Amino acid sequence: MTKAKPGGRTTIRDIAHAAGTSTSTVSFVLNGSWQQHRIKEATAKHILALAKQLDYQPNQRARGLRMQRSSLAGMIVPHHRNRFFAGLIESFESEARRRSLVPIVVSTQRDQDIEEQVTATLVGQQVELLVIAGVRHPEPLNQLCRSRGVRCVNVDLPGADTFSVVTDNVGGARNLTRMLLKDIPQSGRVIFLGGREEEYATDQRVEGFLSVCREHSRTVEPGDILRCGYSPLASKAALEELFSDGGSPPAALLVNSITAFEGFAMFWHAYPERVRHARLACFDWDPFAACLPLDTIMLRQDMEKMIQTCFEWFDDGAERAGEIVIIPPRLVIGNPSESQFLQE
Repeated sequence: MTKAKPGGRTTIRDIAHAAGTSTSTVSFVLNGSWQQHRIKEATAKHILALAKQLDYQPNQRARGLRMQRSSLAGMIVPHHRNRFFAGLIESFESEARRRSLVPIVVSTQRDQDIEEQVTATLVGQQVELLVIAGVRHPEPLNQLCRSRGVRCVNVDLPGADTFSVVTDNVGGARNLTRMLLKDIPQSGRVIFLGGREEEYATDQRVEGFLSVCREHSRTVEPGDILRCGYSPLASKAALEELFSDGGSPPAALLVNSITAFEGFAMFWHAYPERVRHARLACFDWDPFAACLPLDTIMLRQDMEKMIQTCFEWFDDGAERAGEIVIIPPRLVIGNPSESQFLQE
């Protein structure tokens, strides 16, 4: 017999665990919308019985907020143009519509003032939830949402004031780097390209990159870590400066994002002979990049699982502030249908 949770309030997650279902399914049953989501009657009855058995008491404050429904779900992203953020957006829209919410997605161009302005506007429109993706310092946005009773989650870059969902940056970079260095001569120069100083994702990917270089007894000089941001033009300019310094050309490059990879492609188009024999790895994925006549390894972040995890948290109702859930990425080599999860 399933017993009530000792020493604390039973949550939707507890019921889901006992029923062997997702928190989304439990939420749909408890709010009475299980039929429109095509949940079996037997499953609904089982969940309701477990809720009674476990003495489930809904969070009345959260319920009161939900009664003033706007039916709007908000999301902010830096931009729409690469497949990582586009994939997050598609998954967000799908999960929102499954819950009869209207998704609103706004790009902020990684501008802090725009991030704060857009968040204030969405909160003012009484969005029922907000996904904050790719924001370097999300804490002020999290605090604004909290002050207005709007539940928010950070994606890609975490914060201390709410729940966060991120890719396994260290593990992904380590696996990419291991493949990148395979059969590369010990004397070959290896470069890390892209990302920003003192940014969580970049810091973790550099950490994974350097740890594998140390495993292979490779020396990485400070000038081999090119944190030039994410702009394609900045990436191209960083490579032009790299090749103008008179040092040895890189035998391999780990590129930190698909937009930085665009900059590499621009450089390759302008100076094909300089990188014709370089091996590439990219912490992102775009099928067009596989068409380049270069040895390329790519990693696809699991955007679907990341957004699913966000909505499971929304459905659950528990706070879990400061908790970070890490989602393994997929390694893509040639055919993305043959990708595999990467987990340390």
